[in-house]
Amino acid sequence: MIEAHELTKHYGDKTAVDKITFTIAPGTVTGFLGPNGAGKSTTMRMIVGLDRPTSGTVTVNGKPYAKHRSPLTEVGVLLDAKAVHTGRSARSHLRTMAATHGISTRRVDEVIEMTGLAGVAGKRVGGFSLGMGQRLGIAAAMLGDPRTLILDEPVNGLDPEGVKWVRHLVRDLAADGRTVFLSSHLMSEMSQTADHLLVIGKGRIITSGPVQAVIDSVSGTAVRVRSPQASRLADLVRAEGATVSGEDGVLELRGLTTEQVGETAAAHGIVLHELSPQRASLEEAYMSLTQDAVEFHSEDTHHTTQEAETR
Repeated sequence: MIEAHELTKHYGDKTAVDKITFTIAPGTVTGFLGPNGAGKSTTMRMIVGLDRPTSGTVTVNGKPYAKHRSPLTEVGVLLDAKAVHTGRSARSHLRTMAATHGISTRRVDEVIEMTGLAGVAGKRVGGFSLGMGQRLGIAAAMLGDPRTLILDEPVNGLDPEGVKWVRHLVRDLAADGRTVFLSSHLMSEMSQTADHLLVIGKGRIITSGPVQAVIDSVSGTAVRVRSPQASRLADLVRAEGATVSGEDGVLELRGLTTEQVGETAAAHGIVLHELSPQRASLEEAYMSLTQDAVEFHSEDTHHTTQEAETR
C-alpha cells in the first residue's frame, strides 16, 4: 500500500506537487496519469525517497521508503531504465543488485527468464535496445519479489508482444494481492490494464476512482438507438427527461439507461434495430480532464500551415 498525505514539493518558487493526498491499495493496478510537467515523476521520486518532500508525508507498506531494512523486497521500482552501468552485462547488473540485499543468484536467473532476457543476459547493457532496457528495468524491480511495484512508463519502447506481457504481468501481480502503481502515456493500454486511476495536473489531483467511473464522470453514458419509428420514440423519451440528438432513424439519447429506453419502446410497440450504450474512451475523458493542465498545447495544423503559406 502507498499512502500520501498533503504531499508537497517546491523547487525554488515553482510548486511541482501541491498538497496531494491519496491511497494506492493492494490487489489493484492503479494508473497514474497526467500531462508532462504535471508532477507524476516528482511524486514517484518522493515515494521512493529520491526527492525529499517540502512538506507532507508518504509511506510504502506502512513506512517511509528509507525506513525499510530491505527496500528491494518491499518495493520494486522502475523510474529510469537507463540508470545502469552500460559496461556490465544484464546478469552482472542484476547479481550486483542482488548481492546488496542477500538475494540468491537463483532469483536472478528467475527474473531473467521471467522478463525474456535469457538470450541476451550475457551481453553488455550499452548495446541494448530501448525495449530490452525496459525489460531489464522490470527485472530489477522484480528482483526482491516485492509487495509493491512502482513503474514509470513500463511499456516505453516495447513491441506489441512486450506491451501485452507487461499487461499480464501487472494484472497477475495485483491478483496476487500486491500493490501496482504505474504511469503510461498510452491511454488504450491503460484502459485495458488499470483498475483505478489517479489523474494529476499542475501538481494537484484532478480526479481518482475506478476507470469507468472516471470516464463516466466526464462524459456520462449515451444510448444509441436505430429504429424505423425513431421520431415517435424521441417524443416518448423526451417526456421521460432524456435529451435527444440524431437524424435519419438513428438517435443518441442521454439521461436514460438502455434498459429504460428498451422498456419504453416495448411498452409502445416500437421496433428497435439497435439499442446500445455508448461510452467515451479513456483518451477522450483524459483530454477533457487535463485540458486546463497542459503546459504546451499543439497548434491547429491546418491553421498553422495557412499562416506559413501567407508569409
